[in-house]
Amino acid sequence: MAKTLVLAEKPSVARELARVLGCKQSGEGFLEGERYIVTWALGHLVELAPPEDYDKAWAKWDLLTLPMLPDKMKTVVIPQSGRQFRAVQTLMRRGDVSDLVIATDAGREGELVARWIMEKAGWKKPAKRLWISSQTDKAIKEGFAHLRPAADYDDLYHSARARSVADWVVGLNVTRALTCKYNAQLSAGRVQTPTLALIVDREEEIRRFQPKEFFTVSAKLPGFTATWRDKNGQARIFDRSQAESLAARLSGKTAVLTEVRRTRKQTPPPPAYDLTELQRDANKKYAYSAKETLSVMQSLYEVHKILTYPRTDSRYISDDVVPTLPERLRSVMIDAYAPLARQIMMNRPLQTRYLVNNAKVSDHHAIIPTEEQVELWRLSGPERNIFDLVARRFLAVLLPPFEYEEVALTLTIDGETFHARGKVVKEPGWRAAYDRSFDLEEEDSDEEQEQSLPELRQGDRLTVQSVRMVPGKTAPPKRYTEATLLTAMEHPAAQVRDKDQSKILEETGGLGTPATRADIIEKLFSAFYIERRGKELVPTSKGAQVVGLAPADLRSAALTAKWERRLGEIALGREKEEAFVGEMRTYAAHLVAEVKASDATYTHDNVTREKCPDCGKFLLSVKGKRGKLLVCPDRECGYRRSVTQTTNARCPNCHKKMELRGEGEKQLFACVCGYRERLSDFKKRRESKSAGKGDVRRYLQQQEQQKDSGSSAMAEQLKKWLEQNQ
Repeated sequence: MAKTLVLAEKPSVARELARVLGCKQSGEGFLEGERYIVTWALGHLVELAPPEDYDKAWAKWDLLTLPMLPDKMKTVVIPQSGRQFRAVQTLMRRGDVSDLVIATDAGREGELVARWIMEKAGWKKPAKRLWISSQTDKAIKEGFAHLRPAADYDDLYHSARARSVADWVVGLNVTRALTCKYNAQLSAGRVQTPTLALIVDREEEIRRFQPKEFFTVSAKLPGFTATWRDKNGQARIFDRSQAESLAARLSGKTAVLTEVRRTRKQTPPPPAYDLTELQRDANKKYAYSAKETLSVMQSLYEVHKILTYPRTDSRYISDDVVPTLPERLRSVMIDAYAPLARQIMMNRPLQTRYLVNNAKVSDHHAIIPTEEQVELWRLSGPERNIFDLVARRFLAVLLPPFEYEEVALTLTIDGETFHARGKVVKEPGWRAAYDRSFDLEEEDSDEEQEQSLPELRQGDRLTVQSVRMVPGKTAPPKRYTEATLLTAMEHPAAQVRDKDQSKILEETGGLGTPATRADIIEKLFSAFYIERRGKELVPTSKGAQVVGLAPADLRSAALTAKWERRLGEIALGREKEEAFVGEMRTYAAHLVAEVKASDATYTHDNVTREKCPDCGKFLLSVKGKRGKLLVCPDRECGYRRSVTQTTNARCPNCHKKMELRGEGEKQLFACVCGYRERLSDFKKRRESKSAGKGDVRRYLQQQEQQKDSGSSAMAEQLKKWLEQNQ
């Protein structure tokens, strides 16, 4: 009997597909049933060949060998994934396998993963595509009932391949050129570099900023406060004597209410989440990195199956999803969401005008709950938090607008004009989905704050109780957080002052895609180009220098955004892959020539006096995501050692996470509150508190998941302790 081979991307997804398809027999790298065989592409299996596979001379990093421009790109099996690839290849060559279903992630990268495996394995038989936005049993069954020809997604594959080739041609050539030219571990890329430039440019703006002192004048009146403004509506006074004179003159005078404006307004609910917006809010509210949010979303999508496909750039759903909304509402009719969900269900037909937009849905719709019944007790803390964000937004977008009355008062005090404004809620609408602690809006920077206003009429005379002058200083632009950086990557036009360039950016789109932005930010951390100070992102000296050393074109957000738009056009069949790749080859050669001709210099300003034990060069001190490291500047050496690392061990005094410092027997925990404790004493204290082997195991697992590359001395010590106490 002929069988259908199903190629999933991950073993976890493969197991779920196999369960629904009745594949219970386990084999080497696959699960088999009467009609289907399900396998997986763990580790992606196939990638573009490294430079040395094209030319042996390219194995050596040398300026003389650049640019590297292969006539035809080749793919190779990833060495670590060779066993699984051979298993997949064997299945594809089985005589009883008649056709293939591509069941990798339904997106650009997922398409590339499958097509490269098929090409490398020599697949020539018919193929179809499974395209689903959730991993529920219902979605899987419906997806297999409506499989589409794989050829329908050829353009998507061409777009993905063009992106991968462009990153190879541009990224590898410029990275090698910079590294060889300046004898330092430097890297660049067509999305990475302009993203880094945003952070570096912002830091330079802050450095050059000269604060100016200003003053505002406010009058305390019965029940409210009013703020002085000039005839142009400006509240700031940059002359101290003028502000002092104004405050002194108006004290004790009578205010006349000259105008009362009452305006009925409404605010529509925010659209449902796409990945970037979700990552942004998760960073604001929970300080999760973009990578952490995506990882949690993948778990909620693949494991718990309670949220739809995460890597989407749409904030709407299409008409065909509307009939499923009642069932999705019933799935979230639990806990704090139940009252609102029931209220929405009672108002038929459902209010979908802010959720449905066919024109703004491409490959996947917005992130919303699935029809799967939610069991909150099964979720970890981060999973619960991310689900909470999505569930509330899903309920909010199905509710009516927030309605309020805006009250604006204009008063005259001795010929001077003062203003006050307030808001009276008429209908909470979608805001009923949120409480005050859930406000994700940016802080209002306006000096005239909203307040509760008493009932007043035009012509009322009010006694000025007091007048005060409030000093302030103009503030520099804020440093990026991951939330605001994601916004800048999605809408780079807002970060550019040049009007012509801003217009181009607005037309061409953002930097990267929702699926790639998290990885780009992580690359900046791993290259030690940026570091965190609290939630703020700050460029390192290395990051600032590499932006200056990189060719000017590569730093251009406008150019990169234009490329991203063109990749989108390839996916839609409006542009040819060959034309884009050809342009990238020419561009890479141009960039290499520019680096070679440069007379700029690179300086390590983080050199220590400690020598590398492998090559003898002086080590560099760098700050990683989890602590400080010593890194060899020699790319070929690659030595690195953790010096301090943030752990999950809590301080017994203030309960904050402690840092582990030192090596060997001298290792100790240190806390910001001043507490110090040797590793040996820590172990004894844990033992005395019945912190058993399970606690240590959990701690080790957490450290293993979170550690920077490089060895963890503490982990080694705890492993020894664990072994001794088995």
